[in-house]
Amino acid sequence: GITRDSITVPWEWQGRRVDLIDTAGMRKRAKVNDKLEKLSVADGLRAVDFAEVVVLMLDATKGLEHQDLKIADTVLQEGRALIIAVNKWDVAEDRKGLFEGLSRALDEGLAQVRGVPLLPVSAKTGQGTDALIEAAFATREAWSKRVSTGELNRWFRDAIERNPPPAPKGRRIKLRYITQARTRPPSFVLFGTRVDQLPTSYHRYLLNGIRRDLGFGAVPVRLTMRAPKNPYDGEKGA
Repeated sequence: GITRDSITVPWEWQGRRVDLIDTAGMRKRAKVNDKLEKLSVADGLRAVDFAEVVVLMLDATKGLEHQDLKIADTVLQEGRALIIAVNKWDVAEDRKGLFEGLSRALDEGLAQVRGVPLLPVSAKTGQGTDALIEAAFATREAWSKRVSTGELNRWFRDAIERNPPPAPKGRRIKLRYITQARTRPPSFVLFGTRVDQLPTSYHRYLLNGIRRDLGFGAVPVRLTMRAPKNPYDGEKGA
């Protein structure tokens, strides 16, 4: 049959509990006319809200479509860990070329998070399913990771020494310290002066460094800038 509602399947993999939520497929909005299908798409998006790791399933015979990138971007914007699975790998042609092409297209289309895990699978033969589950657990671990204060601030000092923040109009932006505010997704708060003038390129430099150097890989990471409160704010003049 056709999946209309999100179906939760509790099961175990190598002694570890997994709650697998199977959602309805999502077609391009212009092609979704049936009221029941609109409800199933909304139900699928709600499932993303409750998920920890989202596996986006592509069709190897169709490649990567614009709708796939939109769904992937939605998942990342929601702060969920993302894995891309390419189904029907058993009947795919030019597998090497297809895999390389998909990797390039994903890196270009999801520039905010490069290197999202891409795994070939076959629902028919079972090929790649163990690797897919292993990748899901590894990605969830990175998504749940908390970095110690010492390690985080050592990284922070090295990062600004390698590439000091700019000085707009001759006034240097001072970055003082960084802290991890939460996990799932990993979220950091950077304190400093004139942080509202920090260029997007430098913000991206710090984000990429956090992912690369602190072991977060391709999970979505949040970095918020905050200036210390002025102790004189709110005081009235004499």
